[in-house]
Amino acid sequence: MEEVGAIVVGAGVVGLAVARALALDGHDVMILEREQQFGTVTSSRNSGVIHAGLYYPDGSRKAQFCVEGRHLLYDFCEKRGVAHRRCGKLIIAGSEEEFPALDAVMAHGAAAGVDDLVRLDPDEVRALEPALSCAGAIHSPSSGIVDQHEFMLALLGEAEAHGAMLVCDAAVERVRRKGALWEVKVGETHLAAPILINAAGLGAQALAGTIEALDPELVPRLYYAKGCYFSYSGRVPFTRLIYPVPGPASLGTHFTLDLGGQARFGPDIHWIDEVDYRVNQALKPEFLAAARRIWPDAEEDRLQPAYAGVRPKLAGPGMPTADFVLQGQETHGLVGLVNLFGIESPGLTSSMAIGNHVASMVGKPS
Repeated sequence: MEEVGAIVVGAGVVGLAVARALALDGHDVMILEREQQFGTVTSSRNSGVIHAGLYYPDGSRKAQFCVEGRHLLYDFCEKRGVAHRRCGKLIIAGSEEEFPALDAVMAHGAAAGVDDLVRLDPDEVRALEPALSCAGAIHSPSSGIVDQHEFMLALLGEAEAHGAMLVCDAAVERVRRKGALWEVKVGETHLAAPILINAAGLGAQALAGTIEALDPELVPRLYYAKGCYFSYSGRVPFTRLIYPVPGPASLGTHFTLDLGGQARFGPDIHWIDEVDYRVNQALKPEFLAAARRIWPDAEEDRLQPAYAGVRPKLAGPGMPTADFVLQGQETHGLVGLVNLFGIESPGLTSSMAIGNHVASMVGKPS
């Protein structure tokens, strides 16, 4: 049996940020990833947006970690040369009836410490984006975009520079408590560590179910929320991200740009029973309608299916939005175990703040 200082299960952006934070604290870290390479599931199937922290309830972990994580992410990307752009975002109201929703976004942002939000009238919106017509908007200049793969590669590189090791194609089959250690079975290999971090994303609940010492009642139900994206070929007249007012379960089908200038609309939301990344061409009329609410001149022929992602939600249709769950010893009574559940948006933006918090939960090596 091989013994290490800490095992992190899951090499998405959050798992890599946790591994980096632990390695920087002096832990001997092994990262186990069931896929063939890191970051190929939720972390590579999103908008790549750096959120400012506008949407989340006051005092929630999402609000705290998003604002803190945004500062950490921008600083890290600048120091490490990771491709990103602080392009800004407009949240638009199509009519005055949506002004209360804009007011709520402003209030949430202010409560979370986002101090650069500006309310705009239609003329002020057109001064920033001449092709955009709306009843009013919020300008969030600190929102941006990042190359997710470069970011994850940089997190992994820094973790490895401090002794961490990534092992892919390593699906965890069982976890047992043996004395002061967590024994993890991966195929015919048995690993052991005093610290075990469950950062398995969509697989976090399934992994928690293999932990023999963990009370099953403490594992929250997982809901799959699928979001599809359609790309838009050719030039577009916008330089900023453009979002509608948020809905009850998602931020709405929005307009984003990647760092190469490729435009896309999405994600929508579909509640599904199993993970499925197919994008149905039949969704095109819905996406065209959503695109034209933002940009009336969007051309149907330029809109094509792109990709899909699945959010690991802890609340299903019609239920109140759930917060991130970082479940440690104070909840389950098990020393050295941290389960991360429901790390959906803004998980990318929050990743480094989550990593630092998890490291503080387990402490530095003695």
